[in-house]
Amino acid sequence: MEINSVLGYVGALIVGLVLGLIGGGGSILTVPVLVYLIGLNPIIATAYSLFVVGITSIFGTFQNFKKKLVDAKTAIIFSIPAFVAVYLTRRFIVPAIPEVVFTIGGFDVNKNTFIMVFFAIIMLLASISMIVKRKTKIVENQTVVYNYPLIAVEGIIVGILTGLVGAGGGFLIIPALVVLAKLPMKKAIGTSLLIIAVKSLIGFLGDLHNLEIDWVFLIIFTAISIMGIFIGIYISKFISGKRLKKGFGWFTFVMAFYIIYKELF
Repeated sequence: MEINSVLGYVGALIVGLVLGLIGGGGSILTVPVLVYLIGLNPIIATAYSLFVVGITSIFGTFQNFKKKLVDAKTAIIFSIPAFVAVYLTRRFIVPAIPEVVFTIGGFDVNKNTFIMVFFAIIMLLASISMIVKRKTKIVENQTVVYNYPLIAVEGIIVGILTGLVGAGGGFLIIPALVVLAKLPMKKAIGTSLLIIAVKSLIGFLGDLHNLEIDWVFLIIFTAISIMGIFIGIYISKFISGKRLKKGFGWFTFVMAFYIIYKELF
């Protein structure tokens, strides 16, 4: 086994560890691990990431169901437009992206570069959401109120972004559930995992028509990530999740600039 493959599987374990330790964010590492360590094409990597993110999020959802931290009705209302958007994005939009997206100063930005740079921008947004400390007044017993038009728009946007970059989009979904559905923060986190799980797997279904899937590799990678989740959950009992989240946010911030530099320079 080549050293890059070994490092890639170690990366899969780290993805799970981060998810287990801070309850999110780890999926943002999946695409860079698959592209730069395993050596996969970005289109394949984003497809595989959807599967990994979907399966690993299911495990988190089960835990939250036991704790009654999942609002199924909110998940369904938010998910329908997101499901449609992510499936159509993977099935039709991603294959339709031209090989040369645009040209700047004689430099051709091809499809793979475009996907990775766009992914890096999403990483930057995610890192800022982890670094910046928000002061949000949470009322635990507040009545859930649905702003249907805004929820639909948010669902479509999240679905398209998930379809393009293969990340769960929790940093967009959680604030939307708090602001638009008035969910308490803990329930918003639990509900977001259910949305991410189903949305990511539906997006992956859109790839089955367009790509050849290496199921053996994908299942092994996903299984290692799941092992990492359980290890992370255990370790989280002894380590402050807030400090870890901020530190991981800074790591993601640096990684985003590394990807931009590597792809464009």
